[in-house]
Amino acid sequence: MRHRVVITGMGVVCPLGHNTEQMWKGLMTGQSGAAATTLFDASTFPTQFDAEVKGFDLSRFVRHYDLHKNGNRGTQFALGACVQACQQAGIDVETSAPGDGIDRQRMGIYLGAGEGPVNFEPFFEALIGAWDEQARQVNWPKWTQIALSGLSALNELEQEPNMPVAHLALLTGARGVTRSCLTACAASTQAVGEAMMLLRHGKADVIVAGGAHSMIHPLGVTGFNRLTALSTRNDSPQTASRPFSASRDGFVIGEGGAIVILETLESAKKRGVKILAEVIGFGSSNDAFRVTDMHNEARGACQALRAAIRDAGLTIEDIDYISTHGTSTVENDEIETLAIKTVFGQRAYTIPCSSPKSQMGHLIAATGCAELITCVKAIEEQTLPPTMNLNEPDPKLDLDYVPNVPRKAKVEIALNESFGFGGQNNVIIIKRFQEDTQG
Repeated sequence: MRHRVVITGMGVVCPLGHNTEQMWKGLMTGQSGAAATTLFDASTFPTQFDAEVKGFDLSRFVRHYDLHKNGNRGTQFALGACVQACQQAGIDVETSAPGDGIDRQRMGIYLGAGEGPVNFEPFFEALIGAWDEQARQVNWPKWTQIALSGLSALNELEQEPNMPVAHLALLTGARGVTRSCLTACAASTQAVGEAMMLLRHGKADVIVAGGAHSMIHPLGVTGFNRLTALSTRNDSPQTASRPFSASRDGFVIGEGGAIVILETLESAKKRGVKILAEVIGFGSSNDAFRVTDMHNEARGACQALRAAIRDAGLTIEDIDYISTHGTSTVENDEIETLAIKTVFGQRAYTIPCSSPKSQMGHLIAATGCAELITCVKAIEEQTLPPTMNLNEPDPKLDLDYVPNVPRKAKVEIALNESFGFGGQNNVIIIKRFQEDTQG
C-alpha cells in the first residue's frame, strides 16, 4: 500500500523571525535578515556581514531548558521550530504520557543537520600554549593539559551532527525510525523527501522532518570566503543577496532551524488535525562532477527535477510555482536557470520562480525546509514571495523571477529546489490538499 503523505505542522526560526508568521510577514514586506556580523569579530574578513538569528531564547519555547542548554545554535533553533510545528499538529512535547494518539514507536525523526562550531578560543590557546618552538612541533601532553582546562566535553559532544536529532527525540518522545544527513545545502530537502518516502511505504505514521544549521563562525566563513562564494558588499548587507541579478557577487550566509510534521493521511484523519498541504513528489541525484561546482550542463539538477515530476505523476504543465535554490552566486543562478529551461522548455517562461534567500540569506542545511514552508504559505495565501534586489537583470537569466514585490497568483502545486556542494540535488513537490485526490 502506498500511503499519501501530508504536512500537519510547521515551525521555523530564521533571520526574519522566530516563527512562520514572522518569516512570512518579513518576506511580504521586503525585510532583510542581513546585517553586520556580531557572533564573532569579522573585521579582518573579506565578508563582514551575515544573516543571524537575533534575540532567540530557547527557554521561551521549552519548559525543561536545562536538558537542552548545551545544545549548539543549530540544535536550539531546531528545538524552537519543532515546538511550534508540534503545537500546530496537535502533538504533545515534554511529557512522558502524551495524549495525542500517536504511538511513539511509530513516530520518527529525519533531519538535515549541520555540525556545531569548534570552540575556537580554547582550542587555539591550547595549540599555541603547547607549541615547542625548539622542536618545531606540538607538545601533545602539554596540549592535553591546557585543553582539559579550557574545553568542555559536553560542548565537544554537541558538535556532532546527530545531536540535534537526539535533542528532538528527547523533546518529542519519538522512538521510531531516525535519520540524520548532511548533504550540504540540500540536506533538509533531502530529509523531508526521504521522510516522505518512509511514510509512503509504511515505515512510520509520523515523522518530524527538517533541518538546522549555523556556520556563522570563523571556520565556516573562512571556508566560504576562500571559495569566493560569499558576497563582499560590506557597505550594503541588506542588498547583498541578489539572486539572478547581473550584479550578484555571492550569497549571504545565514542560520536557522525549520521543521515540518509529516504524517500519513490515515494518521492525520484519525487524529482530526488540519492538513496544510500534501507532499506528492521527490527527486534526488548527484552530479558526480566537482565538490564545489555544478555540472555546466545542469545534468544532476535536471535529473532531480524530472524524477520529482515523475514521482508526483505530473507533467511540466502542472507546476504553478518554483521556489529556486537561488543563492546569488554567479554559477548557481546561471546553471539553475539552465536546468529549469532544459526540463520545462518553453513552459519555463510562464512559471514564476523566486528566491527567499534574497531576504533570509542562505541557511545552509536548514534552507530547504525553510523554503518548503514558504511554498506551503504561498499555496495558503495564493501569493508568491519575491526575489528582492533584482534591479539589474542579467540578460542570460530571462525567466520570471518575481522581482522585488510579492505577487498574487494561483498556486495549487509548488516545486522546491535545493542544490548543494558535492553535487547534491533534491527536489520536492507539494500541492494543496484535496480529500478526493488519488495518491
